[in-house]
Amino acid sequence: QVQLVESGGGLVQSGGSLRLSCAASGSTLGIDAMAWYRQVPGKQRELVASITPGGSTKYADSVKGRFTISRGNAKNTVYLQMNSLKPEDTAVYYCKAEEFILARDSWGQGTQVTVSS
Repeated sequence: QVQLVESGGGLVQSGGSLRLSCAASGSTLGIDAMAWYRQVPGKQRELVASITPGGSTKYADSVKGRFTISRGNAKNTVYLQMNSLKPEDTAVYYCKAEEFILARDSWGQGTQVTVSS
């Protein structure tokens, strides 16, 4: 099993920046892609950004040019640098680890990001 712990959320003013971190522990050797999702009450969880083992990235249109996803050297850590934050970025942000061979996804507990106008 993979355990994920997010950190770095908080309250920031519009236009500000935050950096989220997600650290994986447990059976991390099987982790392939990692991703960040976000969810607001009453809405479905949505993909924010993802990164493949080879380093290819994908972003939601709403965050392109403002957010950057990256992985640490050990590849069991993933970051989300969020710049030019907007009030509509307010959400709980979740980290996901994908294990392709086991067809298993693991989720963190989430970290709250609040952007004030």
